[in-house]
Amino acid sequence: MIRVFLVEDEFIIREGIKNNIDWQANGLEFCGEAGDGELAFPMIRKEKPDIVITDIRMPFMDGLSLSRLIKKELPDTELIILSGYEEFEYAKEAIRIGVSEYLLKPVSGEELLRVVKEIAGRIEERKREQELYARYMREMEQWDTKEKRELFDDMITGIRSYDELVREAEKLGIDITALFYNFILLKISSTRHAENEFSGSIVETESAIEELCNEFDVIIFDRTPEGKALLFKADSAEELEEAQASFIAKAQELFSNYHHIRYFGGKGIPVQRLSDLPASYEAASRAFANRYLTGGSMILSGGNNENGGSEESFDLGTVSPEQIDRNRVKDFLKFGEREEIRFFVGEYFNSLGGGAVRSTIFRQYIAMDMYFCVAEFVDSLTQQRDSIETIQADSLVLQNEENTVAYACRILDRALEIRDSIASNRYGSIVESVRKLIEENYSDDELTVSSIAAGVNFSPNHLSMVFRNQTGQTLIGYLTEYRLNKARELLKCTSLRSSEISQLCGYKDPHYFSYLFKKTVGMTPTQYRGGDA
Repeated sequence: MIRVFLVEDEFIIREGIKNNIDWQANGLEFCGEAGDGELAFPMIRKEKPDIVITDIRMPFMDGLSLSRLIKKELPDTELIILSGYEEFEYAKEAIRIGVSEYLLKPVSGEELLRVVKEIAGRIEERKREQELYARYMREMEQWDTKEKRELFDDMITGIRSYDELVREAEKLGIDITALFYNFILLKISSTRHAENEFSGSIVETESAIEELCNEFDVIIFDRTPEGKALLFKADSAEELEEAQASFIAKAQELFSNYHHIRYFGGKGIPVQRLSDLPASYEAASRAFANRYLTGGSMILSGGNNENGGSEESFDLGTVSPEQIDRNRVKDFLKFGEREEIRFFVGEYFNSLGGGAVRSTIFRQYIAMDMYFCVAEFVDSLTQQRDSIETIQADSLVLQNEENTVAYACRILDRALEIRDSIASNRYGSIVESVRKLIEENYSDDELTVSSIAAGVNFSPNHLSMVFRNQTGQTLIGYLTEYRLNKARELLKCTSLRSSEISQLCGYKDPHYFSYLFKKTVGMTPTQYRGGDA
């Protein structure tokens, strides 16, 4: 309902306007009144009316001064000026301020109501357009993260200048300017290994984390399936640390409310420049790689943990069997990503400690163990063990720690390449299932990315990423294109009304259908049909 506020210093006129118009019967709400601009302005700020009717000549603050304040504070509020003066200067100033109507006193209740209803109609149309646009942006931006992912990649690689990053972020409606920055990488998963990829508890938890990020003004970058990258900003190092500590405490409290949820986070190092974000991300990634080396839920801080030194003897008793547990490597082979390999291997070797990796004998043991673990994994997928690099007796692999680490990275990379190639073939069938599901259910207005994901046992984010990688098109984009192609066909080949076609193509709201059609096709459904009603 459109809300109206009245400002008039003459009591009799104010009472007449307020009481002689049946506001509610005309779809309006009379939400307040005041006798002058000075009293009115704080009331208007609180009530936020859609329309303000104000006299131009009042004590303490006149109508034009009040109008300027209202337009600055509430630019969408429409203004109607009442004046007993016909001077042209008043009208000119009213137009400059942005007043909708300038009415000369005395004005009848019928005339005032006509003007108010006309303005109310424009407001309702504008609100509907804003709602339709907001819905369109939610649908498109929620799943089409390509531009945002490209911004993230540019930030962590350091290939863009400061002004380029700021401009790209502004296009996405993101403010990345700050004095201090830091990354936290976060992964949420289910402890139920037999559970489908689509998990209600995971979706709920991720949604709650996104709300928490909004509360702390944290920028979220999707890294599906590796999780999310959270970019914290602040004006001081102390403020940044306090915000991250508070966020982590609230997140951990949130996680405790969900059963069967495991989380792991890697916290980077604070930096002052956008150009230093790669260092923050590197530290966060190093800490994040420890999720394969620990079974618990936690958020670790990253740092420089590299070992140094030359060949030396070591006490085997200082190395715990848990530290060289092959299951850690197996978990990484199953769930890790190729870009994480160097971080995982680095943290795996660092976790051995005790001078172990500076011993040639121990490096040989670790390299061989890593080889057999990788070979066994590749054999379980396909008979391609011979594509995994082996270790010769005089191999340079064992010459120093650096060579051994590089070898481990190479064979893990080859294993994940094989794994991802097989997965890609499997995803091809998933994409076909999605297309068939859309073809059979596109007219269902409740068909969304989430329901499609549930239908193929995927999480919405993961399915959207898989679909985009396989087809080069976002899932919501494909669904929208499919529905609108059907709408174009029905507009050209049937005499059905636009509202009926809207329903048949999965859009319950014909206004949104018309808005989306024009936004996508470039013309309204009626124009596309060729002028038919």
